Amino acid sequence: MKILMVLTSHATLGDTGKKTGFWLEELAAPYYAFRDAGAEVELASPAGGQPPLDPKSDEPDAQTPATVRFNGDADALAALANTHKLADVVEMEFDALFYPGGHGPMWDLVEDQHSITLIEHTFSAGKPVAAVCHGPAVFRHAKGTMSQPLVKGKTVTGFSNSEEEAVGLTHVVPFLLEDMLAANGAHYRRGPDWQSFVLADGMLVTGQNPASSEAAAHEVIKLLGVREH
Repeated sequence: MKILMVLTSHATLGDTGKKTGFWLEELAAPYYAFRDAGAEVELASPAGGQPPLDPKSDEPDAQTPATVRFNGDADALAALANTHKLADVVEMEFDALFYPGGHGPMWDLVEDQHSITLIEHTFSAGKPVAAVCHGPAVFRHAKGTMSQPLVKGKTVTGFSNSEEEAVGLTHVVPFLLEDMLAANGAHYRRGPDWQSFVLADGMLVTGQNPASSEAAAHEVIKLLGVREH
């Protein structure tokens, strides 16, 4: 079982002068869910190498057992420092695709043609494609059957408008994720702000926020038919 996790290479939060990137918990929790289930995990990003970490996700109040484990894991940190370039993995074989969030993907991965191709090929092959928090932004331009939006008619979730408002970035992000999914014909659903909420519609798995990342990974493992201990 081989799973590709795709991270952002985008480090700037709009015009605010602040930093962004990927959200640590959304990488760490699924990474260990997959590894502990016996999967081989590969990491990729548009630029390759070390992806930018959203500094807020590494602050003390954002730590979880998974982030602590990741930060103390030399092998995991080495893999993160040497992510594959997305252009080099499009033709590689994976059993599932997983996109952690952080605000970064809303600027780069959403427009990245290699990422779009990867999503479309993986999904059309009947393999799980998952994204959490701002990760579902990557579905904006991805197409499914009949050149329709991949999410059209599917029940999905992602970072909600109310959560974006709570972090004060409604007018900073290039678009609101909840609105984009609905505009693409998806049936958007949400749970309470900051609580774990995960949906699986066929092979498409989405999680609403950082708290949803581990549950989303377990949903992928279930779709792959792996029995966890």
